Amino acid sequence: MVTPGAPVTEGLHITWHGHATALVELDGARVLLDPVWSDRVSPSRLVGPRRLHRPPQPIEQLPPVDAVVISHDHYDHLDLAAIRALLRTQTAPFVVPLGIGAHLERWGVPDDRIIELDWSETAKVGGLRLTATAAQHFSGRAFARDRTLWASWVIAGPEHSVFYTGDSGYFDGYAEIGAEYGPFDAALVQVGAYAPGWPDIHMTPEEGVAAHVDVRGGLMIPVHWATFSLSPHPWADPVERVLAEAERRGVPVAVPRPGQRVDVAAPPPVDRWWSTL
Repeated sequence: MVTPGAPVTEGLHITWHGHATALVELDGARVLLDPVWSDRVSPSRLVGPRRLHRPPQPIEQLPPVDAVVISHDHYDHLDLAAIRALLRTQTAPFVVPLGIGAHLERWGVPDDRIIELDWSETAKVGGLRLTATAAQHFSGRAFARDRTLWASWVIAGPEHSVFYTGDSGYFDGYAEIGAEYGPFDAALVQVGAYAPGWPDIHMTPEEGVAAHVDVRGGLMIPVHWATFSLSPHPWADPVERVLAEAERRGVPVAVPRPGQRVDVAAPPPVDRWWSTL
């Protein structure tokens, strides 16, 4: 059974659980983004990138959610163990890009709990409008590649809205998303796992800040860093570079500890907690 959480409040709160996993609470509803609780993001339990910090909360203790949203099917965003745990503990639908429903069906998710969307399509769930939007990335698990779609997401309630980049290289589609769906009260922006060899599929920290500006984001929350080592850059490099670029461009940023619930209307000051680890 689901462990009851605090009642959903009005307003907008975001809890980052590490890497790209976050719980978004807005206008009386909850959305869980890219839930990953496994120790490794790999088809193997023995090899592959290993978690650098524990999940701040057991997945079984999450409060009831209205939707589980997946950006794409890479192992660090679509976690078989987490999906099976959510099947046992939650009743919410899984809102996913085209093709990912086949993964979920193989893992035992009932068809009536799967909502597949193409870019620019919208599902109404829990009083929210969840819209799949464009991203510049790729997909694939094991030896299959690009058989499923990848997406960024617009999460819009009656009073507030949030943008989540998913994984993406920087591209002019962000300005188009901002013009059509913005402004946003907050944006969860991928800023980690970049390297010179793959400039088109992940953003650098500076590009993440630029994407945030393009989509007309309010508070920026950097994600896709700190939890798994997926590229050769130093562990804290993404967030330090984000803070420097955000200060230069006048962008408000919150860098919560994993498990820290952020009130977007009154975000906490940046305390550089990562420098003491």
